[in-house]
Amino acid sequence: MADSKPDQPLTPPPSRNLPDFKKSVKLKYVKLGYHYLITHGMYLFLTPLVVIIAAQLSTFSVQDLYELWEHLQYNLISVIICSTLLVFLSTLYFLTRPRPVYLVNFACYKPKESRKCSKRMFVDQSQMTGTFTYGNLQFQRRILERSGLGDSTYLPEAVLNIPPNPSMHEARKEAEAVMFGAIDELLAKTSVKPKDIGILIVNCSLFNPTPSLSAMVINHYKLRGNIQSYNLGGMGCSAGLISIDLAKHLLQVHPNSYALVISMENITLNWYFGNDRSKLVSNCLFRMGGAAILLSNKWSDKRRSKYQLVHTVRTHRGADDKCFSCITQEEDSVSKIGVTLSKDLMAVAGDALKTNITTLGPLVLPMSEQLLFFATLVGKKLLKMKVKPYIPDFKLAFEHFCIHAGGRAVLDELEKNLQLSEWHMEPSRMTLYRFGNTSSSSLWYELAYSEAKGRIRRGDRTWQIAFGSGFKCNSAVWKALRTINPAKEKNPWIDEIHNFPVDVPRVSTI
Repeated sequence: MADSKPDQPLTPPPSRNLPDFKKSVKLKYVKLGYHYLITHGMYLFLTPLVVIIAAQLSTFSVQDLYELWEHLQYNLISVIICSTLLVFLSTLYFLTRPRPVYLVNFACYKPKESRKCSKRMFVDQSQMTGTFTYGNLQFQRRILERSGLGDSTYLPEAVLNIPPNPSMHEARKEAEAVMFGAIDELLAKTSVKPKDIGILIVNCSLFNPTPSLSAMVINHYKLRGNIQSYNLGGMGCSAGLISIDLAKHLLQVHPNSYALVISMENITLNWYFGNDRSKLVSNCLFRMGGAAILLSNKWSDKRRSKYQLVHTVRTHRGADDKCFSCITQEEDSVSKIGVTLSKDLMAVAGDALKTNITTLGPLVLPMSEQLLFFATLVGKKLLKMKVKPYIPDFKLAFEHFCIHAGGRAVLDELEKNLQLSEWHMEPSRMTLYRFGNTSSSSLWYELAYSEAKGRIRRGDRTWQIAFGSGFKCNSAVWKALRTINPAKEKNPWIDEIHNFPVDVPRVSTI
């Protein structure tokens, strides 16, 4: 009697196994070859033409050159007219082309150790205020556990006090600490004198006192009396890139100027002590922070500047008032209100992002990606083919991505839709973990992270993407003018960059 054998799992015949085309190595190299062919197609086309011209020129003799010179002498008027026209057009081009905008340097504010607030401390502080119901205290705890924030974020003194004492005085105190702290560090880095600054732009969405924040800066640093000063409010987390875009346009009409941009948010007077859950989310995610950026249009500053501004794109799509912030979707897993807000928000945010990408794509994407996108669009719209919309590979256009750290769900969605890797998302996720949602300044903490990691090389391109109320989606593209040496840098990450990245669990139980 034959030995019995245990049942073996049934497997389909080898001939029925279909290869995974998406992971096929051959297909990968076919795609790389396609991109290389299209990207360098012009050079491949011109190479035979250049060879033919070179071969023809090699047959020229001295006599041929002499005959050509005599021919030009008999057509002196034509030569003069053509030369004059060439000089005129060259002069016109140099006078009318956009002035380059350089990012000389930037600084991010790092609050004092006494302003740190762990998640456990946040829950205890909220309970001791005595204004929140038990259900809403548990709601805030669940939000924090899923938020992606760590235990070293910062809150202003007025919020950390027991009991909290928010007031106009405390709000100004927070604004001065953030703005002046960032500006002091920036001026020390660049050695620029305050009197040399010709343009000042301050953006703070929720705190707009009189005198304005820009007036506070002008008076504190004794900036010149004819400075171009702007104070932007009510624009949400995307206001930082709106300020950059405004500075870019102002630098086109004010030659040899410096523009100082300050991006921040104020927490003190905007802390919510009620029990409307949709408004409690901002308490859980927004944290203290700010950044100061120095821009220049001086040719002499190119050598010492870090980046050159390549493009700015602003899109504004209509939204319901419920979509007051780009972070409300964090409620998705913990309340019915959050589900509603999340769906509304992602619909509007997706529409704004699509419009932004459609505008930016032709400016930055290689021709190979544009052709694939166009072919898919033609097949879908004209030929009525059932094909999925082609999502361009933006990794071919950018080496670094700085996505507004509004909340974990925002980052998850963009990682999936833009097909980014964990390495690309690391600056955004680590900024959310270490500093929380610092509103419009979060993009600069992310760029500082990449610098501290030694990732920025000369020629690298960085895409900053910001979302904000309204609903807005704004972009800025920067090109690195030099390799950033982290050993020579001073930014909020330098002293602790060796501790990052860290693993951030989906749920961090408090």
